[in-house]
Amino acid sequence: MDEEPLEDWARRRKERRARSRGKLRAVPLTSGPHRGAHIEPTAPRVIQEWSGSEWVTVGVVPDLAAAKAVLYPQQPVEERPAEWDRPAMGKGRGRHRRPSAAEDRDR
Repeated sequence: MDEEPLEDWARRRKERRARSRGKLRAVPLTSGPHRGAHIEPTAPRVIQEWSGSEWVTVGVVPDLAAAKAVLYPQQPVEERPAEWDRPAMGKGRGRHRRPSAAEDRDR
């Protein structure tokens, strides 16, 4: 069995940790095991950020809706121009094109 060199493993581990650094999560401030977020939507939540080795508390929010607003900020809406460029239709009938009158006669 071939083993991976330690240097390659260490590089991949470092890259994986760097990608995950800065991730946020919301943990409910309730007693007992943490269950699905929808179970107690009115419970306060702790917002935590991954530092690369541990979860660090960065804030507290009053409920699930506020936690979602922090975790998933609203993206700006991309405005489309009134008329956008459509690709030109190529030659030929194509699968969904109606045949012309001349093509009907040839059949």
